[in-house]
Amino acid sequence: MGPEYQQFINQTIVNMDFTYHVEGGDFTNAGSTSSEVKRMLKKLGVSPDIVKKTVVALYEAEVNIVAHAYRGDINVDLEEDKVRIVLADEGPGIPNIEWAMQKGNSTASQKVREMGFGAGMGLPNIQNNSDELKINSVVGKGTTIEFVNYFNK
Repeated sequence: MGPEYQQFINQTIVNMDFTYHVEGGDFTNAGSTSSEVKRMLKKLGVSPDIVKKTVVALYEAEVNIVAHAYRGDINVDLEEDKVRIVLADEGPGIPNIEWAMQKGNSTASQKVREMGFGAGMGLPNIQNNSDELKINSVVGKGTTIEFVNYFNK
């Protein structure tokens, strides 16, 4: 990709902001936001490596809302040099974020595990596929996950 095309892409994606709603327990539509964001990033010419990282992190976070929360919103903010994604849910919250960040630790119900989810890899996979990650959670209220991936890293 030439420098002129990259400049066009950078100017095109400045300040694009999208919001998606996710319902807890809706495994039929789990991953639909990730798929839409993937198509959008590819159309904008974002590097395939960045697209992959972003979509993996977003899918894991989206499935966490479906598996653990009552509902949530996903905000995707495309800026000149990065994509910032904020997922805010209403749910039980995470009592111990440090524990939940360890591979294999999960609070998923048996029903969720029987569907093939809840292996305890969600938060570690988000961390491994993000340039920046912040997690805030209040037990009994919900969780907010914010991650950033830079286009030129």
